[in-house]
Amino acid sequence: MTSNEEIQPDTKDWTWVLSERCPECGFTAADVDGPAIGGTVRDLTPRWVSALHRPDARERPAPTTWSTLEYGAHVRDVFRIFGGRLDLLLTRDDPLFDNWDQDATALEERYAEQDPTVVAEQLVAAAEVTAARFDGVSGDQWDRSGRRSNGSEFTVLTLGQYFLHDVVHHLHDVHA
Repeated sequence: MTSNEEIQPDTKDWTWVLSERCPECGFTAADVDGPAIGGTVRDLTPRWVSALHRPDARERPAPTTWSTLEYGAHVRDVFRIFGGRLDLLLTRDDPLFDNWDQDATALEERYAEQDPTVVAEQLVAAAEVTAARFDGVSGDQWDRSGRRSNGSEFTVLTLGQYFLHDVVHHLHDVHA
């Protein structure tokens, strides 16, 4: 295992995936209907569990690339963070989302040192909670909006589409 400090922070603004197909993973966020988000999360979760149970889950493919374990811990936290953001969109008018530094979290939470089996269990639980939250959205709720600190605006629908891209893209990253 090598140190997370070799990983360069991702500073890209990925909101472009809401209007364009991702050339790396092939995901087209705009093709996802809101009511399908919860089911899609449930469909993707077993692929994460399988990846996290691979014997090489702790190994980095390159010193500057996260291992499957690190990506899995990140995606577990993506489920948690975006579930919280969804709650804010549904309960507050025009909420401003707290910043989340995913790279700092990876270091602070020592993603590389976590147990892949435990991460898989936590990922499944977080995925189900978030999927159920999206399942509960209906009607005009899909249009409720909020913002990131950089000014990017999201509706419940676009937040779900953006979030799903993250989950799918990282499955591509770990070849699962």
